[in-house]
Amino acid sequence: MDSWLIILLLVVIVGIAAYLLTRKGPQLPAGDEAPAPLPPKPAKPAEAPVETVAAPPKPAAPAEVVAPPVVAKAPAAEEPVAKTPEQAPVTAPVGEAAPATAPTAAETAPAPVVEAPAAPAVVVGRAAPAPLAAPRDVAAVKRGLAQTRGGFMQRLFSVFSGKKEIDPALLEEIEETLLTGDVGVATTKRFVDGLRDRLDRNELSAPDRVWDALREDSKRILAVDAPAFGSSAKQSPLVILMVGVNGAGKTTTTAKLAGRYKQAGQKVLLAAADTFRAAAVQQLEMWGTRVGVTVHKAKDGAKPSAVVYEAVARGVAEGFDVVIADTAGRLQNKAPLMEELRKTRDAAGKACPGAPHEVLLVLDAVTGQNALSQAKEFREALDVTGVVLTKLDGTAKGGVILAVADEFKLPVRFIGVGEKADDLRDFDSAEFVEALFSRGEGADA
Repeated sequence: MDSWLIILLLVVIVGIAAYLLTRKGPQLPAGDEAPAPLPPKPAKPAEAPVETVAAPPKPAAPAEVVAPPVVAKAPAAEEPVAKTPEQAPVTAPVGEAAPATAPTAAETAPAPVVEAPAAPAVVVGRAAPAPLAAPRDVAAVKRGLAQTRGGFMQRLFSVFSGKKEIDPALLEEIEETLLTGDVGVATTKRFVDGLRDRLDRNELSAPDRVWDALREDSKRILAVDAPAFGSSAKQSPLVILMVGVNGAGKTTTTAKLAGRYKQAGQKVLLAAADTFRAAAVQQLEMWGTRVGVTVHKAKDGAKPSAVVYEAVARGVAEGFDVVIADTAGRLQNKAPLMEELRKTRDAAGKACPGAPHEVLLVLDAVTGQNALSQAKEFREALDVTGVVLTKLDGTAKGGVILAVADEFKLPVRFIGVGEKADDLRDFDSAEFVEALFSRGEGADA
């Protein structure tokens, strides 16, 4: 029995020892739990991802955290890694801040809507229209040209009337008559050369053919290619600068032109820029009252350029359709006076870009060939855009109108054929030639 007890005790002891041995095996790894603090280390990398949000290149750091798969058995370490991707989406909304700017861009779109149309609103309107064209009235122009037709044109017709044939000697007589009619040397030569060419082609078999040839050449010369009067003004007011020598009829023409615009329903402002001639302002004011338009004047001693600037600025501010500036007479051979006129022109442009839209040279038909030298000097100094020929009813030499149109290619815009306000007529080349070449001396011829 004692031996069995001893054996039993040994077995028990061996079992206990085996048990204890098996317990110590797991405790050794448990003792290794000292590395268990490693899980906190992944916590520090967890802060690193937060930094990676600010700098995207650092996502490589989380990849190093995956390196501790050595500790992969601790799922806790893998879970934080899984959470870091969740923080990345958190940054996605931050990226959506860009759309926030998009609305602002969309909101800026209304700014253009806040109105580029405002500009057109300021443009009160299109260019102020030219005066309404007077109805075609050849009889009225004939009456105005009665002296010219009874003088120069009658002499011209008498040169070849009754002749049975046209020869070179007859062309010399025609040339002399044209020169005495103030047609000018260059234009006369053009007429005679044309007749000579027709004669060589046997196209002038009768006197009537000569008359017809002169008529057709006159139409061609007077039909200068030019834009419609006032068409260069893209918005109101249309600014017109009247220039010319003393006594040409600028003030009277200015007032008559204003009356034409007034009748056309336009709001007109006259600028009294003739500050040199005594009573010039009073004369323009009298005309302004007569035709029913406003006159802008400055204090005594004001410079013409200042008057024009103020008038054009007023025209813009107060919504006038047309501003017409009456300037002082200038001798074309006086350089300082012409320079003053250039300053006046430039002043209009400072008050209204593009102004003056028309520069009308007023010529007195009675001055004959002197009108040609005036046209030459004024055109070179001011870029004249058109001509007004006055007092055609008072001269027997109306040929100067042909010379001006031919030599300077300046369109004749208006002609004065009488003293009344409606005697300033729109120039129509066909109508003028028809009246000029009508036979006889009377108005009804």
